[in-house]
Amino acid sequence: MLDNLKKYKVILASNSPRRKELLAGLGVEYEVRTLPDVDESYPEALKGAEIPLYISKKKADAYRNMMQPGELMITADTIVWLDGRVLGKPGDREDAMQMLRDMSGRTHEVFTGVCITTAGWQRSFAAATEVRFAGLSEEEIACYVDKYHPMDKAGAYGVQEWIGFIGVENISGSYYNIMGLPVQRLYRELLTV
Repeated sequence: MLDNLKKYKVILASNSPRRKELLAGLGVEYEVRTLPDVDESYPEALKGAEIPLYISKKKADAYRNMMQPGELMITADTIVWLDGRVLGKPGDREDAMQMLRDMSGRTHEVFTGVCITTAGWQRSFAAATEVRFAGLSEEEIACYVDKYHPMDKAGAYGVQEWIGFIGVENISGSYYNIMGLPVQRLYRELLTV
């Protein structure tokens, strides 16, 4: 499948091990290309899915002048959205603990923006998944943060890790979107490039 991609050199502009694993799971051959310190700020007026969509396009724009003809680049950004605010990557242990406390016993949304870019065109989309957490004890939260160190994850958790096993009661939408790349939707988009 995705034989149409053979005309491109596919580039994943991400250091995320989860995104690398998920893109590889589609059977896509790709190389990783990353730039240090891409600005991930966004206008305050943006809400929910608009934020990672904006950032994924911003990431693509940072690479665009380095792209060669025949290259197809994939950029993505994921956020956790709760109570009208972004839960990004935690700054420290206490920040991670507080994010998990805030999500405990509640439903939050995970939004991923994906941008597909070539030298000649750009296409983007956003995916949304609702996640309901069971009530988490302070001991469970501390155990997870101390053992799994989720400082590189939006919302301070990886659904594929222990916290997902014991804490996630319900998911509505793509499981893989929670991991950082809505691969089913990406597959459909890549079929038409």
